[in-house]
Amino acid sequence: MAKKAVILTLGCRLNHADTALLTRRLQRAGFELVPQSFADEPDLVLLNSCAVTAEAVRKSRQMLRQFRKKHPHACIVVSGCAVMHAADELRRDGATIVFGNNGKKQLEEFLENMAAKEDETFYPVFKENATSSFPFRSRAFIKIQEGCNNFCTYCIVPHVRGRERSRSFEEALADCRQAVEQGFPEIILTGVNTCTYSDNGRTLGDLIRKVAEIRGDFRIRLSSTEPDFKNIGLLDVMAETPKVCRFLHISLQHGCNRILRKMNRHYCAEEFAKFTALAREKMPDIHIGTDVIAGFPGETDEDFKECLRFTKQMEFANTHIFTYSRRPGTPAADYPEQVPAKIASERAAELRLAAESSALKFARNMVGKELEVIFEQNRNGRLTGWSDNYLGVTVPAGAFPTGKIVRVTATLDNLALLRGDALESNL
Repeated sequence: MAKKAVILTLGCRLNHADTALLTRRLQRAGFELVPQSFADEPDLVLLNSCAVTAEAVRKSRQMLRQFRKKHPHACIVVSGCAVMHAADELRRDGATIVFGNNGKKQLEEFLENMAAKEDETFYPVFKENATSSFPFRSRAFIKIQEGCNNFCTYCIVPHVRGRERSRSFEEALADCRQAVEQGFPEIILTGVNTCTYSDNGRTLGDLIRKVAEIRGDFRIRLSSTEPDFKNIGLLDVMAETPKVCRFLHISLQHGCNRILRKMNRHYCAEEFAKFTALAREKMPDIHIGTDVIAGFPGETDEDFKECLRFTKQMEFANTHIFTYSRRPGTPAADYPEQVPAKIASERAAELRLAAESSALKFARNMVGKELEVIFEQNRNGRLTGWSDNYLGVTVPAGAFPTGKIVRVTATLDNLALLRGDALESNL
């Protein structure tokens, strides 16, 4: 009888792509993947952790303690970003094996020999030596890039993910081809910053074109990109490739140039606006999503008002609002004029109100237009799914097949946001 394993994933899209690779490695090691609701005690629990904020590390540790209490005899493996930040604490919390992001490729080796050392060799072009497996997902997250060289002053990611590097072009393409052959209707190309992808001169645009040539009825979605004018060519590739979703998540982080400089972001608000306008010009009805941080050290009332004005002006389809999280080891943690938590929370609340209004406007503008939708699940007698420009859509069960791209006319009754339905995204 095969050994049973449960995988738990916290954090970003890249973590979910890493989980798909870890799943394949567990299968190669003789494990059968079972859902988190598995009634008996699994032989192994793997927690793919997150450290993007202090709260994410806390949640990773809390989940570990919960599963150690629930499964006292299981081997519990903790991988990922929280290990890079709090390995000793995770061991004290009950982890059997811990390894960081580089060690994910060595999972089978760690299971055979817990004393094995994590390989920290830097490869600008790397191979995973595994394809992705998605036993409980309706979309395929394909890892194509790792690491970041930006070193924004608030961000721990370059310290836990390392320098920028790209997955072998041939291996990434083969992973996408396998996902299409297995019937996945959406391929999500993901990394810390996907637009830096480069394998011996082959860019993200080149990879997108080759993936689009794979025969099959599927679409391609890009993960996070940067608002850099070096990426204008990417907009052309997206606009010229019908299989690519009208979707970009471009992190703004702040709308005030003074704060952007303090954050060590490599653009100004005006450049961001021009890039976004160009994307909308080339791809009408594109979903532009973003991230904004409230309460960065030194943020004055006027800085915040400027950020709020700019955020409203950009009319984002979706905005993730964060209050600044002080991370030891980053320059901003030692900046003077740390904004009091109460003020930061109040500012975040104002940004959320603006974000909700902007998201509703985007949804209303889609009413009467035909959308390409993939319905994923039946919930309470209604099918739920997502359009290519990332609007949640809900229709009566049986109206359309699941797991296929279908055309649906957007209405006040089927756009989840306009109905007030909360859909849980796995993006």
